[in-house]
Amino acid sequence: MTMSAARTGRKAAGGVIFTAVMLVVAAAALSAQQRGLRPEDYYDLVTVSEVAVSPLGDLVAFTVTSVQETENRRHREVWMQVLENGRPDGAPYRFTDPTEDSYSPRWAPDGSILAFTSRRGKDPNTSWFVRVSGPGGEAFHIDGVRGVPIWSGDGRWIGYTFSEAREGNDTVLDRAGWIAPDAVSRTLNAERFDGRVVTSTRYKKEDGDPALQAHFSVIPKAKLYVVSSSGGRPRQLTDGAFNVRDVAWASDARLIYFTGDAGEDDEQDREVRSDLWVARLTDGSVAKLTATDGAGSSPTVSPDGRRIAFLFSGGRGEPEDLMVVDVAADGSFLGVPINLTSQWDLEPMEPQWTADGSGVLFSAQIGGSEHLFRVPAVGGIVTQVTKGPRTLRSVSFSDRGHVMAYASSDAVSPSELYVARGDGTSERRATGFNDDWLDDVTLMAPERLTWTVGDGTMIEGWVIKPVGYTPGNSYPLILKIHGGPHSAYGHRFFPTFHILSAAGFFVLYSNPRGSTGYGQDFKYATRGQWGVLDSEDYVGGVDAALRKYPDADGGRVGVSGGSYGGFMTNWLTATTDRFNAAVTSRSISNWESWWGSS
Repeated sequence: MTMSAARTGRKAAGGVIFTAVMLVVAAAALSAQQRGLRPEDYYDLVTVSEVAVSPLGDLVAFTVTSVQETENRRHREVWMQVLENGRPDGAPYRFTDPTEDSYSPRWAPDGSILAFTSRRGKDPNTSWFVRVSGPGGEAFHIDGVRGVPIWSGDGRWIGYTFSEAREGNDTVLDRAGWIAPDAVSRTLNAERFDGRVVTSTRYKKEDGDPALQAHFSVIPKAKLYVVSSSGGRPRQLTDGAFNVRDVAWASDARLIYFTGDAGEDDEQDREVRSDLWVARLTDGSVAKLTATDGAGSSPTVSPDGRRIAFLFSGGRGEPEDLMVVDVAADGSFLGVPINLTSQWDLEPMEPQWTADGSGVLFSAQIGGSEHLFRVPAVGGIVTQVTKGPRTLRSVSFSDRGHVMAYASSDAVSPSELYVARGDGTSERRATGFNDDWLDDVTLMAPERLTWTVGDGTMIEGWVIKPVGYTPGNSYPLILKIHGGPHSAYGHRFFPTFHILSAAGFFVLYSNPRGSTGYGQDFKYATRGQWGVLDSEDYVGGVDAALRKYPDADGGRVGVSGGSYGGFMTNWLTATTDRFNAAVTSRSISNWESWWGSS
């Protein structure tokens, strides 16, 4: 063999060895990438929410939520992203103390101060402020502000709601409300009586909390207060027997609009009610603006102060629409409100005006997505601003409307911060909190599946294949059912689905009749027919999935859900023989107590 031939032979052998090594490395890398989502990955999950663009559009404050495994709790921090010409400039940075739980960022009108909520030590005041225009320094209180601040447009005033709840309201030392004021049964010595006399269905604080609640008549209501933005003695504007919500300043800072239900403690009233109110700073008067039955909420004032937009529903089961009405100098309505969404069959969420006052913006569910929409303030066609199979939350704008930011999630991506122009173009992702740990995980993208039920209604669902799926193998299938029923599955990150996929299951999830995002008739199709009508939707989905995916084993089908999903899990296992296993969570077990407690 010549030297040339020997060298050639060694090169050839070396190439074979190199190729073999690379194949082994590639196979190992592929194997490592095939790891699906595990339950313990939950502790690495980070979510973005509560987005707030500064008035000038040069900063974005937002809340970052992580999970602290050892302390068994979620932890929130306020972070900041610098913007240059509407684009992220550099990496985002932590703005609040990492040892404290902080959230709900709010900007002063000139962008010089950022407020946030944080319970720190034994300090009872959770409202904090930090200067942003200069060196940040320490967080501080503004004297007289005891709630989440809402600045007037001119920056002179801060409004907030606050409840004078007493410490120890349910302790042995403070027995107010232990014996209901309207109770028939009494005790000779109330101070020595260790029991309760309950006349209200609202005797528990919340689900899962064993503590008993005092009678509602002794629980202080959230009142509306106003104080100078430089601090001082707060002025109480409301004293009604109801909680104040949805506070919004008029553009000239002489009026404050809000929402409240004067009959919220009437347990015999089965309707959903709330009214729009106005408080006048000049004379301290408070007046109710809406005069018809129904529920008004989320008032917001146009830039010129001449109109307000708000949400309104005529009653339980009625559509919720976006209304606009002209207002007088004293805040009262001028004429009948105009319905901007009467010809639009989806459900608008909290509205906000465009910077020039020509339109109203709002978010809404559409199918399995949630997006931003716009409608002309004088009425017209509703147009969709943002697009794509995803869920946008907490959309915020600069004062000029030239910059917007929001949290966005899809089926294989937890929520991150995105920044775009005010018209939704030139979108850029600003954070990547989950990128590193997701690099080690394989997530199977869902595939859309539709089927038609007996009355011709099309039902939308999705199927996630098992991680490492190999055609020809046999896999079990799990049907997941959402709660509500007035809610929806769709294009956002559901860890449970991916954990089941990693465990070797096909996962089917759907939006049957009763779900939101498909119109009013679809949402209320199951009214009075829970289980009776929508069983067909779920079973039809299982049939459609088994037809499309022959490797899903029809002899190994499970069902699982929580709340209404738990109820339907119970119903389906009792009325069909299609399921071989079931897990029910938080389900209704007694219709009468459920009605009374909800």
